[in-house]
Parts: sequence; structure tokens; C-alpha cells
Amino acid sequence: MAALITLVDDDRNILTSVSIALEGEGFKVVTYSDSQAALQAMITRAPDLAVLDIKMPGMDGMELLNCLRRFSAVPVIFLTSKDEEIDEMLGLKMGADDYIRKPFSQRLLIERIRAVLRRAEATGRSGKNDVGELLIRGDLRLDPTRHECTWRNAGVQLTVTEFLILQALVKHPGHVKSRDQLMDAAYGDNIYVDDRTIDSHIKRLRRKFKAADDDFTRIETLYGLGYRFQE
Repeated sequence: MAALITLVDDDRNILTSVSIALEGEGFKVVTYSDSQAALQAMITRAPDLAVLDIKMPGMDGMELLNCLRRFSAVPVIFLTSKDEEIDEMLGLKMGADDYIRKPFSQRLLIERIRAVLRRAEATGRSGKNDVGELLIRGDLRLDPTRHECTWRNAGVQLTVTEFLILQALVKHPGHVKSRDQLMDAAYGDNIYVDDRTIDSHIKRLRRKFKAADDDFTRIETLYGLGYRFQE
């Protein structure tokens, strides 16, 4: 079945042009210029991926993402303006999977959407039951087929990107993973993100685990080298 994409932007020209481009690539697309309406629709029927503009009247993209993350780990790509670097990093910290700066090429957006969907499938979000092995490392349990993570039997809600980064670290505990290696694990070879993006995802992972266990320290930083999951 074609992936369902929810596109939310107050610019109707973007809604029209992007939806036509995505439908031409075989996606199903629903568009909204109002964040509240988009949120209600996603509560009723979760899409495979959401593309959200950050700057919108009323409920902006940040608020919409915050509400969305209360009930869903659906992959999210933010659309941002060139001068919104702080918003980009804040969006990643809040749980977005990727961002694209306006103005953008439709081809770039399509490739980013495909990359995030591939990552979602790699974590088992596609519903397939043969995409990954169960990983148990002490108190940590990662189930890629169900996109489930637990620490000391407490559930930890992770985005697709966070899950893939953590999975790359825990597959070989004690081994150092460079930022480049984590980028490849989470984004693939054809998508470039800077070092700060990986750092933001790591910080958010730590915060989520500390919310479940204040003594959590298993994700270690090795300055100048990268990160590792302690044995």
C-alpha cells in the first residue's frame, strides 16, 4: 500500500505543489492549513509520516509536534526558514526526525521522506515481523519488530531516528561509534546531517532514559571520538 503523508502548512501554494509532487511519486497525501484540524485527523488515523511547517498561526509546528508525541511516534519532518537554526535544533530535541529549510526542492523533500520511511521500516514500524532481532543488554530491551524499547521494564518512547541510533550503539556494547557511523545508521549514506544533529538526538535519548531511571548513565561520550553504550 502507498504510504500516507500528512502535510501541514499555512501556505496553500506549498500544499498544492508538494501534494501534486508526492502523489506523482505514488504517495497518498492529505493536506491541512490548520494545525488543530491536522492534529484531530492524525489522532483518528495516524499517517506513515508527517511534514510540518514550524511557523504557522495559532498552533505552530512545535506545539503540534508536542501534542503528537503524547500519543504517537509517527516520523516527522519539519519545514523551516533559513534563519530558524535554533528552531531546527529545538525541533530535533522535541522529537522530529529530520528538517528541511525553505526554499527547498521538491526532489530533496521526496528523497528525505523516502529515507525516513526506510528508517521507519528498519525499526519494525512497517508491521513486518522479520526486520530485526530482539536486543537485550542487561536492563535494556529493544524490539525492532514492534518498535518497542524498555528499560527496567519501563517503556521508553523513541522516535524512528532515536531508535536507530540506540540500536547501532547497543548492537556492540563497549564499542565506540563515531558520529559519522551513527549518521549512516540513522540516515543512510545519501543523507547529510551535521554533527550537532546527532548530538541533539543523543541528548534527547539520555533525557528519555533519565525520565525512566534518574541513575541512567549507559550512553557515554568519548570526546573527539563519538559515543558508546557501556557494557
